[in-house]
Amino acid sequence: MTTSLVPPIIPKVVPGRHGESGPAGRSRPPLPVAALASVSPAAVDTIYALSMVDKSGRVTDRSMVRELGWRPGTRLDIRERRGIIVVSPAASGVDSISRQAFLKLPLTVRRWCRIKTGDKVLLAAHHAVGVLVVHPVAALHALLADVHAAAVRGDAA
Repeated sequence: MTTSLVPPIIPKVVPGRHGESGPAGRSRPPLPVAALASVSPAAVDTIYALSMVDKSGRVTDRSMVRELGWRPGTRLDIRERRGIIVVSPAASGVDSISRQAFLKLPLTVRRWCRIKTGDKVLLAAHHAVGVLVVHPVAALHALLADVHAAAVRGDAA
């Protein structure tokens, strides 16, 4: 059996025509590249995850618990501060990591932050200080409202 070569499907470039490509005959300027803000040293030590909160207050993503080295039974101090939740290990903590390695947010904290069953939260694990910060959707909206408004208006960074 003899095989035949398939001819290339790349169109030929005719000099002087619109759509010409290459360094010499570029008809359009290159696409702009977004300038990224410099990253603070604290941000490098932070890991993020998006998770859901179930009906019993469990945060369904257990990766942050593992990242921080918290084992089942680790006692925790869970506090609401300015609409976000700060979780840190504490020998005298009332709450703890469950046997299945879940973080459970107490009902009072969920109510203060208006977290309902099925709500998503942004988790930020800060390795340097061993703290987990839980951002409810309402807090994210408040933090990002100005950024989104500027992006919609087309303001420069």
